[in-house]
Amino acid sequence: MRRKLAGILATAVISALAIPALANAAESMPATEVRSDPLGDLISTALGGGLPGSVEFKMRATMYHAGAKGIRALDSLGCKVAAMRTVAVDPKVIPRRTVIFIKETVGLTMPDGAKHDGYWYASDIGGAVKGLKLDLFSGVGAASMKALGGVDLSSLSVSTVGQFKGCPPQ
Repeated sequence: MRRKLAGILATAVISALAIPALANAAESMPATEVRSDPLGDLISTALGGGLPGSVEFKMRATMYHAGAKGIRALDSLGCKVAAMRTVAVDPKVIPRRTVIFIKETVGLTMPDGAKHDGYWYASDIGGAVKGLKLDLFSGVGAASMKALGGVDLSSLSVSTVGQFKGCPPQ
C-alpha cells in the first residue's frame, strides 16, 4: 500500500512541477542551446534523497566578503565569486561543483533586492573551512554581511541537491 501511495504521490509531483517547467524551458530556450533534462534531474534528486528540506548535514558557517584581507575576486575554480551564491566548503565533505540548499537562507534579501531561494554553489575552498563548516560569500564590503545577520550560523540545515558545470550563475 505504501509503495502504491508513493507512486501516486511521485506521479502527482512530476505532473504538477516538472512537466510545466519542462514546457516553459522548451519555449524560452533557443534552438541552438543545449537542453537540460529537468524531469530527469527531479527524478534523480528524488531517488537520491536530496530534495530541499531533507537535511543531510547540520553545519556551522562563517562569512567572507570582497575587500577583506586575503579575499580574491575569483573562487578556487577560477570563476568570479557571486554574492549570496558562492560558498566555500571542505571538499572532503561536500565536493566542489555541488549545488546545496540552506533552508535558513530562504527569503533573505539578495544584493539585487530579490529574495533568496536557498540555493548556494560550492565553488570555493578555504584554509579554515574544515569538516562540517561552510564559508558564505556575502558580497562586496563588510556591510554586505548584514543580509546574513539574522541567520544563526552555528547550526544550518544543509542538503546537497545536484551538481553544476562551468561557473556558478552570477
